[in-house]
Amino acid sequence: MPRFLSARPDSRLIPLPWSTPLADWPTEHLVALPRGISRHVVRFIKVGSDVYAAKEVLEHLALHEYRLLHDLTRLATPSVVPVGVVTGRVGPDGPLDPVLLTQHLQFSLPYRSLFAPGVRPETVSRLLDAMVVLLARLHLTGFLWGDVSLSNCLFRRDAGSFAAYLVDAETGELHDTLTDGQRAHDLQIARTNLFGEFSDLEAGGLLDEALDPQQLVDTIESRYRELWDELTGVEEFDQSEMHRIEGRVRRLNALGFDVAELDIVTDLDGSTVRIQPKVVDAGHHSRRLLRLTGLDTEENQARRLLNDLDTFRARTDQQGADEAIVAHQWLTTNFEPVIAAVPTDLRAKRDAAEIFHEVLEYRWYSSERAGYDIGLMEAAQGYVDNVLRTLEDEAMAAAPLPERRLANPYDPSQGFAEDTDQAPYDPWEAEAEEVDVRAGSFLDIDALRRSRG
Repeated sequence: MPRFLSARPDSRLIPLPWSTPLADWPTEHLVALPRGISRHVVRFIKVGSDVYAAKEVLEHLALHEYRLLHDLTRLATPSVVPVGVVTGRVGPDGPLDPVLLTQHLQFSLPYRSLFAPGVRPETVSRLLDAMVVLLARLHLTGFLWGDVSLSNCLFRRDAGSFAAYLVDAETGELHDTLTDGQRAHDLQIARTNLFGEFSDLEAGGLLDEALDPQQLVDTIESRYRELWDELTGVEEFDQSEMHRIEGRVRRLNALGFDVAELDIVTDLDGSTVRIQPKVVDAGHHSRRLLRLTGLDTEENQARRLLNDLDTFRARTDQQGADEAIVAHQWLTTNFEPVIAAVPTDLRAKRDAAEIFHEVLEYRWYSSERAGYDIGLMEAAQGYVDNVLRTLEDEAMAAAPLPERRLANPYDPSQGFAEDTDQAPYDPWEAEAEEVDVRAGSFLDIDALRRSRG
């Protein structure tokens, strides 16, 4: 009889065929979803309207990862949410490895699903930024990853960028703080793993010819070091430049971080000031949006929606009104009507915040073409008809996507049935301008310092 270790048990999981090896489970219990390459057997289990990722793994690794993911969830770190561990499994041929269960992260994709033929360099740059921010956030919490790779991440669209989530923590360790040597160790692992993954994409024709695996790896390391220095580095200046304290905080806010504690020291004669952020928390914009509207979004989505909220405040001439009142008006007159305009059968294509962001983008492009400012609801209808209907579903799908037919829909690691399959048309990729991945990044720290002191 299998045993279930879970803080929040789901009784619907108990009758499932745990005495059967996960690779042989009947398909009526499974759902076909894209996933990355894994050294373990991984399947997606559907129970009612909920989906869980199930991974067969040795017992001590399953228990270690389950508890570690709980700690990361408690620390509000971007990672999948643990559900439980199923132990004591016995099959016809003897004992079976335990199964670690985690919640499926809605609207997320593994990196190979994003590297479809024709993906643009600018999209690759956005993925690198997401990976760098995730690694920095993990290191700030004291998490030593031990197996940094794209395969161990999931990505969600985030208002033109991406947000990365940790999906595999079996090699991880949680410390109070990390030493420079521990962080360097993670970076060295990242260089090795990422170079292999980019080379694999290059060999499969999924990497733009203008992109070099070595350059991409170097880019990740340099962006990480610049971001880490901005988050934690010491800055010294004379007393006449006190405005640089506010400038440092504003730059961190622009990157999506709050400064919970700032160490400020002056020398004996008070002529030199030394500042260093001591406690830095991610989620500056998403926390503010959640407080004002109750919307729980990714960081860049929150930034985009807050910008539209500020625009709404100016258009309605309410600069002096209470922010919470204006936010409620914006929610009921702008955000909610746009989401309500999306037919139910299309809502699995993007999450609500991403849909609103893309409607704003569509409105801007359409207004530019028309030569006048088109209305928000007119833009929403045009976006639904001309864009949203053409996109793939990124939420749970009950069957493999027809545009890219998998050889085995329940085991995506076996690849696609036809090598000639093409990715569906994505207007945001098609409209994007050519961007050098070495410049113009969200993590362009030098540009941020020039603009915000």
